[in-house]
Amino acid sequence: MSSGIETLNCAQGQDLNALTLRVEYVDPFIQAAFYVLEQVAQAKCERGPLSMRQGATFTSQELTVVVGVVGEIEGVALYGLSVVTALKIASAMIGQELVSLDEMALSAISELGNMISGRAATLLSEANVQCDITPPTVIQGVGMEITVHVPVLMVPVSTDKGNVNIDVAVCSTAG
Repeated sequence: MSSGIETLNCAQGQDLNALTLRVEYVDPFIQAAFYVLEQVAQAKCERGPLSMRQGATFTSQELTVVVGVVGEIEGVALYGLSVVTALKIASAMIGQELVSLDEMALSAISELGNMISGRAATLLSEANVQCDITPPTVIQGVGMEITVHVPVLMVPVSTDKGNVNIDVAVCSTAG
């Protein structure tokens, strides 16, 4: 499955061909997100228009799962979603309806970020890019700012359970 991002332009008019290396690093995260959301959460997914943020600071949604990436590439993958979307996805993952953002729901959403990032790391390894991921952290709260020091490729994903924003900020550690 391909996310198809190699042929699109960023929403801000930037040509993705200028981001060839970034696309090679980011595409596995998008592929992994679609696979995990479809397989684990039984969610039908559709990707929205890409955008890129050069400014290093951006605001998270109600919930953001943060997973660090280290190795030949380093940076962070962020998976942002509303509480309503998180509850629907977590309910599908564990097979029972969750009505509050309790420990079970947060654990499921944390694991979702871990599964997506772990699959992305495997896809990167298959492309001869060695990296590891850090344990996921769930940040709760509207208006929280997260600072990264590399450009962020932002990929909105619409699912039948709600919207998930995937933000990937990774760069090569080579020379």
